[in-house]
Amino acid sequence: MAFGRRRTEQQDTGEQPAAFDDVLAGGTDADGDSDAPAGGWRRVLRGNRGLWITALVAVVALAGGIVLGQVVVSPFDRAAGAGAPDPGLVTVPVQFGALSNDVTLRGDIGYNDSSELTFDTSSFEGAAIVTGQVPDEGAEVTQLSIALEVTGRPVIVLPGELPAYRTLRIGVSGPDVVQLKEALAAVGIDGGDPASNVFDQATANGVAELYNQAGYPVPEPEEGTREAVTASEQGVRDAEQQVADAEAAVATAGQGASAIEVREADNEIASLWRQISESERAGEDASDLRDQLEVAKLRRQDLDQPKDVSAEQSMLDGAREAVTSAQEALVSAQEAALPFLPASEVLYLDELPRRVDSVAVKRGDALEGSAMTVSGATIQLTAAASSTDVELLEEGTKAVFELPDGTEHPATVTQIAKSDESGRTKVIFEPDPLEPDVMREIQGENVRISIPVGATDGDVLSVPYAALTAGPGGESRVEVVDGDPRDGEDAETRLVVVETGLAAEGYVEVTPAEGDLGEGDLVVVGS
Repeated sequence: MAFGRRRTEQQDTGEQPAAFDDVLAGGTDADGDSDAPAGGWRRVLRGNRGLWITALVAVVALAGGIVLGQVVVSPFDRAAGAGAPDPGLVTVPVQFGALSNDVTLRGDIGYNDSSELTFDTSSFEGAAIVTGQVPDEGAEVTQLSIALEVTGRPVIVLPGELPAYRTLRIGVSGPDVVQLKEALAAVGIDGGDPASNVFDQATANGVAELYNQAGYPVPEPEEGTREAVTASEQGVRDAEQQVADAEAAVATAGQGASAIEVREADNEIASLWRQISESERAGEDASDLRDQLEVAKLRRQDLDQPKDVSAEQSMLDGAREAVTSAQEALVSAQEAALPFLPASEVLYLDELPRRVDSVAVKRGDALEGSAMTVSGATIQLTAAASSTDVELLEEGTKAVFELPDGTEHPATVTQIAKSDESGRTKVIFEPDPLEPDVMREIQGENVRISIPVGATDGDVLSVPYAALTAGPGGESRVEVVDGDPRDGEDAETRLVVVETGLAAEGYVEVTPAEGDLGEGDLVVVGS
């Protein structure tokens, strides 16, 4: 055979036969005869048994997978290949419970009306040093409190809105004087008639009582003021003495003749008459005596005339004018010494009491700029609402907000401000009293606020909006399923006419008017 021959020729030449050629030649036996191709395949199988076994397993597995793929079907494939089920009715159960329509806002919680405080130091010649009465953070500042002690002098807190901008003393007038009088009256001190805007004696007395209640002496007057009062008092006394002396001079000068002088004048006239009579009886010349008699009569007449006291009166008038001037000087000196209120020793705050949020100074510091921050002692929630939400709110409306532990805490709308440029309206709530530790935890936090603007009176039946349909007469009704909703159009249903009430959060209150309706009944909302 040719193949055998080819193998023989290779042996004769000494070349190694290739495996491929052995397979194709089919091999020869030991005698050199060609036995059949099967003999070569047997040698191949014997030499590569592991490979052939692996191949055989793979072929069998492939064939089995093909067969199983034709026979076995997964549930998903079965469902995909199945036809769509008949549609059923979409239903929801009728709810029974309280229903409310809420406005939800976000608000910041904290103490109201926070503001930084600065203190007037213009009246101090040198540095304004804080010497005491520094409040602690969280302390309450109320009327007659000492906000700070500066250079040994108090800063007294009084109720008011107008800042102190000048020293108030006797004689000055203005709205700040009215505010002082009203503030004194608010703390139980008589400061004079608030209808008068003049700082008068009563106001000065009120200021003296203010310092007395604060526990500090009244401010010292300007240097030399007390000496001026003493000198003025002495001037008044001297002028009054001059008046007394002048009055005595006038009185003395205006008294006229005494009884003795009148008697002596009358006696002189009577004596001259006797002498004249005796001389005439004796035939003597009595003309000289008559002349003396006329002079005596004139003297007697002078005694009856009022005396000229013009000089003494002039002296008295001058003395009285001196007294008036001295008294005016004394009043001015005394007024300068009356109690007054420096702008640096009073701090007006509205909406007292206030809470100290932070303090920027300590004892020994020079007072410059802001010394502390205070806020109202009232806790409030401040939120911004849209115009739509605001229409649902009014002062006194109740609300709740969430505390850090998730519980709800009551609050009340106390103020609805005007809308700002963005159209948002400021709404202020006053929470019910909070424990101090809770307030410390939530101060400055932004919280969720719920305001029920409509609520049912107790538990009611309610269904989704989608469950309502309109009847031929415009009445509202719901379709109640009595059978199996999965039966679709074949399910047993009935129509119930209802009266609607409050709508909230996609549900509406319903009351059956014709037919029965109860909690848990299934109503159709779609199919």
